[in-house]
Amino acid sequence: MAQTPAFIAFTGLDDPKLIGDLQSLSVRYPIEWGMLIDDAQEEKTLFPDAVARKAFLTAGNLRLAAHVCGAEASKIANAPDTVTLDLTGFQRIQVNHSFSGSSPAQVDNTWRFGRRLGVRIMLQCKNAFPDETRLDWLFDTSFGTGTAPKAWPALPKNGPFCGYSGGIKPENVADVITTISASANDLYWIDMESGIRTNGWLDLDKCEAVCKAVYG
Repeated sequence: MAQTPAFIAFTGLDDPKLIGDLQSLSVRYPIEWGMLIDDAQEEKTLFPDAVARKAFLTAGNLRLAAHVCGAEASKIANAPDTVTLDLTGFQRIQVNHSFSGSSPAQVDNTWRFGRRLGVRIMLQCKNAFPDETRLDWLFDTSFGTGTAPKAWPALPKNGPFCGYSGGIKPENVADVITTISASANDLYWIDMESGIRTNGWLDLDKCEAVCKAVYG
């Protein structure tokens, strides 16, 4: 049997009324909850406003990752000294600054930004995982559209901490893990967004179904 992921990242926290259920599910399974952040898109369900973000961050007993998009993500990658976004309370930060990858300078800027905050930083890649170990890398060709990739890249041996996303949902997560075919003791994570939503909202029944399919 293929090695299961170290944890599952469910991206797209939206309604603070779910906090109690989020905490309960987090007690039972290793979960990271991803929060999309872009002040310019707060009218969308996927992007909670400052009040909702504070509710999630102060609730306790939740492992949280910021998925920074838009102008602030571009600042982190290109001009980190100009960033004004408060990311206090997040355990990891994913910087969604581009659909086409990151230059060496952008990788360095992003890593330095995370180092100043004392948190791990993530960037996305579209092909083989980079050798760069200062950051975590998420294989992502879907960018929230729910489109599965044609193939999953192999985990690098003795390389960075890596994750997989793209079209993962309760119905196929077990097959995805089998296809990834991680060796015993390999560390990786899986991430999903559209596959655990119903009518645009986070669906905790789907999240639980994913967890049961992966961990039993």
